[in-house]
Amino acid sequence: MKKIIYLAGIFLLFTACKNDDGAGMANLEYEGGEVSVKIEEGTGISLFTDKACYAPGETVSFGILGNIPSNAKIRYRHLDEVIEEQPLAGSSWTWTLPTVDFTGYMVDIYASSDDKEVIYGTIAVDASSDWKRFPRYGFVAEFGQKSDEDIKDEMSYLSRCHINGVQFQDWHNKHHWPLGSTRDGQIMPVYKDIANRDVYTETVEKYIEVQHALGMKSIFYNLCFGALDDANLDGVKDSWGLFKDYKAKTRDCHELPDSWKSNIYLTDPGNKAWQDYLIQRNTDVYNHFAFDGYQIDQLGNRGTVFNVYGKEVDLPQGYASFIKAMKQAHPDKRLIMNAVSRYGAEQIAKTGKVDFLYNEVWGKDNDRTEAKFSHLKTIIDENNEYSGNQLNTVFAAYMNYWLAENQGEFNAPGVLLTDAVMFALGGSHLELGPHMLCKEYFPNDNLKMTEALKKDIIHYYDFMTAYQNVLRDGGSLTTNVDIVSVDGKFEVQSWPPVKGKLCTIGRSLENQDVIHLLNLSQADSDEWRDDYGTMPEPNTIENPSFSICPSRSVKGLWMASPDYAGGAVIPIAFKVNGNRLEFTLPSLKYWNMLVVEYK
Repeated sequence: MKKIIYLAGIFLLFTACKNDDGAGMANLEYEGGEVSVKIEEGTGISLFTDKACYAPGETVSFGILGNIPSNAKIRYRHLDEVIEEQPLAGSSWTWTLPTVDFTGYMVDIYASSDDKEVIYGTIAVDASSDWKRFPRYGFVAEFGQKSDEDIKDEMSYLSRCHINGVQFQDWHNKHHWPLGSTRDGQIMPVYKDIANRDVYTETVEKYIEVQHALGMKSIFYNLCFGALDDANLDGVKDSWGLFKDYKAKTRDCHELPDSWKSNIYLTDPGNKAWQDYLIQRNTDVYNHFAFDGYQIDQLGNRGTVFNVYGKEVDLPQGYASFIKAMKQAHPDKRLIMNAVSRYGAEQIAKTGKVDFLYNEVWGKDNDRTEAKFSHLKTIIDENNEYSGNQLNTVFAAYMNYWLAENQGEFNAPGVLLTDAVMFALGGSHLELGPHMLCKEYFPNDNLKMTEALKKDIIHYYDFMTAYQNVLRDGGSLTTNVDIVSVDGKFEVQSWPPVKGKLCTIGRSLENQDVIHLLNLSQADSDEWRDDYGTMPEPNTIENPSFSICPSRSVKGLWMASPDYAGGAVIPIAFKVNGNRLEFTLPSLKYWNMLVVEYK
């Protein structure tokens, strides 16, 4: 078991560091502590809730598996503030959430004596009236014959990870005719998807029913400009097509394997007749399935393309026109659109009609412009600018891509380090479904999650959810983080990440400064992809010491990490050395978050 010692209650006064302009900041006040308490990480228990997310004021039902002492208590916290405590009496209980909206909570089970506290388990709770503020996106991609229990089992892990929206990939009959129905409107109980796999209408319906019971949004996937080779028979006009030459001789086409249903022939997304046609097809979908919205896809930069009249087509503007038409037709339905390698990202964001920004990032062997950790921040910065800091970012990013050419297991260090960076930047990662994503073809499940990785992922998603208000709820990212390794256990590097070093990045909020410590000290690359699964597991460094120079009067200092004590808040003692605060953290593996609370 690991131990932490922290202090609480000392009042300190000293002359602080200088501002960037050299002006002194004198007589700042600091509060700390003098009561020594040991916190131990107890043997693990499993906590679960009845839903993935909740509305403010809703009642949460909790359950617990595992053995805990008779004196255990339940503690509900928002950040470092204790909202409520109660004795744990039994293996199930309820808690009525406060009515404040868009708030993350951490619930921990602990037992304490005079000088020791043992944390046995933690779980996060999200109280938000709308998923788009803090999107946590998952997927489903297999729609064969499944029982209710099969589907509930698949969704239970997503619920435990607080996934609040699910994308239905390759669920449809045809891109231009997504509903599995005949031309006269008769619903087909079984039909073929683009890869000629069986899709059961009942399975799609069951997924939606289960997801809604868990508080999740169900979002159907489709291209914005896809037509199969029989589209003419279904009313799609050749004159709506997208062409590679101005004489309209060569149709732009996305080629697929011969064993699949058809190649995909592209249409002009800005063509009003095509928009009207697909609006009607989507109306058919909504009339039969209780989908909450439409995940719109594209295929990245197609080069120079033309409409049937020989006019060059501005695809990004076409995407914006398409989004607006879909929203106008179904204003109550949600929209998300993929910006493949950032193509059309600005135009998508500026429609003001999407719930959040969705970036499928690549950085293939011949183009590494999105492959580095640093590129993830560039994308988030751009998205914040495009949306006026109103929309958060979800990355569709496929881990261990070339390792997944064969059957095997995900390399956990690569996955966890990438999630740590994405979450610290304020983004989230589309990666979780009935399996973890390794390829752009979502049904591909060549790589499996180990049981250890599944547990670690739960901690990471608990962390992102519980601390969403300091991770991705306003403020501004800063690379100018003044933090120094006191004991020399790390070589500290401000953003961007460099392998062999501890990378820092911060977020400035109204009454807090957040400092992220991202451990690349043993990393073999500064790229998030970990293509071949070679990222080594970092050593856990015990009791590293640092110093910072705060900008204002400090109220307190605390740490949390998905790698330590289930992400529970750890108050941190500090002392004054000249014009800096010095402190020791209990440990550091992949990612620690340090929060400076100001008066």
